[in-house]
Amino acid sequence: MREKIDAIYQSESRHVLATLIRLLGDFDVAEEALHDAFRAALEQWPRDGLPANPRAWLVSAGRFKAIDGLRRQARFDVLEDADTLADPASEPGDTDDEGLEDDRLRLIFTCCHPALSPDAQVALTLREVCGLATEEIARAFLTPTPTLAQRIVRAKTKIRDARIPYQVPAPAELADRLDSVLRVIYLVFNEGYSASSGAALTRHDLSEEAIRLGRLLVELLPEPEAQGLLALMLLHESRRAARATADGELILLDDQDRSLWDRKRIEEGSALVKKALGSRRFGPYTVQAAIAALHANASHAAATDWPQIVALYDVLLRIAASPVIELNRAVAVAMRDGPLAGLELIDAILQNGDLNDYHLAHAARADLFRRLGRTDEAVAAYEQALALTRQEPERRFLARRLQEIRVE
Repeated sequence: MREKIDAIYQSESRHVLATLIRLLGDFDVAEEALHDAFRAALEQWPRDGLPANPRAWLVSAGRFKAIDGLRRQARFDVLEDADTLADPASEPGDTDDEGLEDDRLRLIFTCCHPALSPDAQVALTLREVCGLATEEIARAFLTPTPTLAQRIVRAKTKIRDARIPYQVPAPAELADRLDSVLRVIYLVFNEGYSASSGAALTRHDLSEEAIRLGRLLVELLPEPEAQGLLALMLLHESRRAARATADGELILLDDQDRSLWDRKRIEEGSALVKKALGSRRFGPYTVQAAIAALHANASHAAATDWPQIVALYDVLLRIAASPVIELNRAVAVAMRDGPLAGLELIDAILQNGDLNDYHLAHAARADLFRRLGRTDEAVAAYEQALALTRQEPERRFLARRLQEIRVE
């Protein structure tokens, strides 16, 4: 039974928390209620058996225990409709599962409210919507854990003191709020698709959660960029099964077994790209999705349409310029025009002081040196990339490349 409860915690805890935040109106009270609910489950479920609807049971139990605690603290007046609370030991009969699902979307809009700083939006969403530990978020942000923890505390305080509503914005406000929500969802996806640090290459739970949030957002607001982001995530995620060996070793795109790619997700993502591009109101996520679709629909690595990919990166630079996009374009140019052309572009990026601490810039540079037969320079670049890499599968991959080139 303990294993079942642990599995339910992994799959349901963030759903339960989102609903408890709506019902209780306070992040910290809701978090304590969540833990109380699971403690109650550990006591009662082994004796009484699993309830038919564990999520609804946990919501009811958590709310009951929170209100009971607030009553004892003489703070019951902050809650509404307390007398209608069901006994958590009974089966809730009026729980709307679809409404509970919507609580996740309400929560992400609350966490991404413009009254919060961008860093706070991201940190709070990763903590409250996705359940990342504060330490994990701090590593992703390259921020000391106490600093990150204070950022989250201040964000919660701001939400409480400013009485930021726990709701999806009205239609007139929705489009203006979309950019920050898309950015946070994509950051969540990226942490799942390529974990920022640690032993695992990916975190499937996070990438799937981001895709689920993306679907909810498209259903709520079928804007081209929401469709483009969903397409981008689906196309990237379609390659998950081919991105690593059974032992967790990294496999580069060109070396992946494309028969393992998820064709259903590729078809869905490609259709969304076409729809978003057809609107002529698309943005950077849609352009990135178009690039991903060209990769996904190439039958083999040599069939990749590199000229078209470079052209799309040119578009992307015009609408959302960044050093990372410049780096990606440089890699595409190297595939189109040869390694020397790409190397010159990467060197220019680094000479500008951009991406000096970004391991992928040095890894790309090392690979181009390797292709040019400039072994000593390749070794130095691989060593620099290795020193900057915190993810274990990437470290092992770079170490293997370094060993291979030293033997050559």
